[in-house]
Amino acid sequence: MKKKSSSTTLDPKKNYQQTQKDIGYVPRKKAKESDYKRIGFMSGLEVHQQLKTKQKLFCHCPAGIFHDNNDYHAEVIRHMRPTLSEMGEYDGTALMEFKTKKNIFYRIHNKTTCTYEIDDTPPFPINREALEYALQISLLCKLNIVGEVHITRKQYLDGSIPTGFQRTAILGVEGEIQLKNKKVGLLQLSIEEDSCREISDIGHNRIYKTDRLGMPLIETVTHPHCLTPDELREAADYIRFINRSSGKVRTGMGAAREDVNVSCAGGTRVEIKGVAHNKWIPELSHNEAFRQWALLNIRKILLERYPDPGKWELTWKEFNPKELGIENQQILNFFNEGNKCIAINLTNFQGILSHFTQPGKSFNNEISDRLKVIACIEKPNMTSSEDLDSPLSENDIEKFSKLLGTKPTDAILLLWGSEEDIPTAIETVEERCRMAFEGVPRETRKSFPDGTTIFERVLPGADRMYPDTDSPPIPLFENYIDELRQQIPPDVSERYEQLKTWEIPDDTYTYLLKRNLVPVIEQIVDLGISGRFIGTFLGHTLKRIEGYFPRHKDFTYDHVVELFKFLINEKIDLSLAKTMLPAVYQNPNMDFNSVLTIINFKRRSKEELVAPIDYLIEKFKEIKISKNNTKSITIQWVMGQLHKQALGNINLRELRKSIESKLTNA
Repeated sequence: MKKKSSSTTLDPKKNYQQTQKDIGYVPRKKAKESDYKRIGFMSGLEVHQQLKTKQKLFCHCPAGIFHDNNDYHAEVIRHMRPTLSEMGEYDGTALMEFKTKKNIFYRIHNKTTCTYEIDDTPPFPINREALEYALQISLLCKLNIVGEVHITRKQYLDGSIPTGFQRTAILGVEGEIQLKNKKVGLLQLSIEEDSCREISDIGHNRIYKTDRLGMPLIETVTHPHCLTPDELREAADYIRFINRSSGKVRTGMGAAREDVNVSCAGGTRVEIKGVAHNKWIPELSHNEAFRQWALLNIRKILLERYPDPGKWELTWKEFNPKELGIENQQILNFFNEGNKCIAINLTNFQGILSHFTQPGKSFNNEISDRLKVIACIEKPNMTSSEDLDSPLSENDIEKFSKLLGTKPTDAILLLWGSEEDIPTAIETVEERCRMAFEGVPRETRKSFPDGTTIFERVLPGADRMYPDTDSPPIPLFENYIDELRQQIPPDVSERYEQLKTWEIPDDTYTYLLKRNLVPVIEQIVDLGISGRFIGTFLGHTLKRIEGYFPRHKDFTYDHVVELFKFLINEKIDLSLAKTMLPAVYQNPNMDFNSVLTIINFKRRSKEELVAPIDYLIEKFKEIKISKNNTKSITIQWVMGQLHKQALGNINLRELRKSIESKLTNA
């Protein structure tokens, strides 16, 4: 008779599903406002936006010029070390990054990088163009402008900035934005230098390129006033609209990025870093709030089992899977590659490792993610008795139970890695398990398009900030601020009202505001064209073209203005713009007469177009498409025959009236 395992069998997938129900998880699509009230959803934003300047913030290198990953002239390697704050304390994030023992490589291109970026020379005076742009946007946000700009250093030891710190300065405090149903407070707006772009992060080696480094950036921080994911998305869109309405910011992939701060009742602030698309925000914030709700349930379970968490401990042993007779092929493969294998007993942790945290993820992932980041062991780096994808077999669990002396309420975790990484790995597992007794760790997480996140680093604290002794304070005089105030564009809420006044369809608003197209509409309206017509043209036709055709690097929205000027001057019907725009979009340097040739446009007089109508009506009678060729069907068919020739030569409504008149008199 087979001996029963000393560890009670638990089905990880069933436990995952049960704990998902226990915390009352609701998928984003089915969630209601009452679900967010139940868990105490609370969130805010840090919106980062690059400024459209010619040069970087603290040197004279060009901004906005990028190079390929393998196009570089030199490579610099750095090892980061933490420094004490003004209060004589080390920042937790800095200590965590130091523990990883990373080799940081920087790929440098001579065209975009100088000695300032690699910390060989002090900073130049701040870029006044960037400062002016940032102050104008601060005024747009109704922020209170500071009397003096003080540049500080914000420590970053992840290697994203070669100096180990980012220069930043607060420009405005305590403003607000008006959403549809509420106001959201703005905590502050800062100007700062952008970081490097990461190429790869494998093991102990992390590679960056420095083309983006030092570009001027503004950071707009909101209070945590958003109580649903939809409010959060609306706030992110509104801030983006404000930034773009200034005409002073860059657009395109990577030019704007959001950090989303989320918490739930009893949880803590967790930062989802670098969200590239606003459309991701609702799913990400929803899942993060419920992840925290799940972690609070894990804390409750553990405290019931261990009222005194200080007495909790794990035990571990190194093992040889061949000598132990382990069946798990994954473990055998990693052992054969020269890795050390460690078996860990987590006392009273049964059901915790397979506890739901995010869609498709369990507490197992909380540990695995940290092993990747802190111990630098690439995934797959562990498995357990409660692995959702490939749990240990009954035979293997029995063998590890004997090795570790587990009880039925314990859980078994196995990890592997190089000899030098194993001590950090064991320490990381213990640290994360002890955190489970406290609830939700303060951390920064990386986002994915599916709405899930992974651990990135410990959330930084105030200890990472200290003054920049290389940069003197910059006074901001009242008359200078008043001059800037006169230059700012209308508020976004006024833009909304403009669109409503023009009676433009409201399904175009987000597109038009996101691309700051209201000034373009104003220019075309000044030509005598209906605001409703041009707003619909941009919000529907241009949007479709942008999603379908490749955009030429020289195309700007000014080309649309020039297109309508050309049509008016040439007395061509405006309906032809829809046919011409794809060609203009892809070939903006081509003159408009050449575009007419490409689309095979030929000028026709009204008399020429109307002449064949009688013939076409008679021909349609012969065709007999249906038993009852009604008047409307006849008109549609004749319009179809003349449409291509008529487009641009005559208003289509006028052509329809001519056909109707002919039918009446027939």
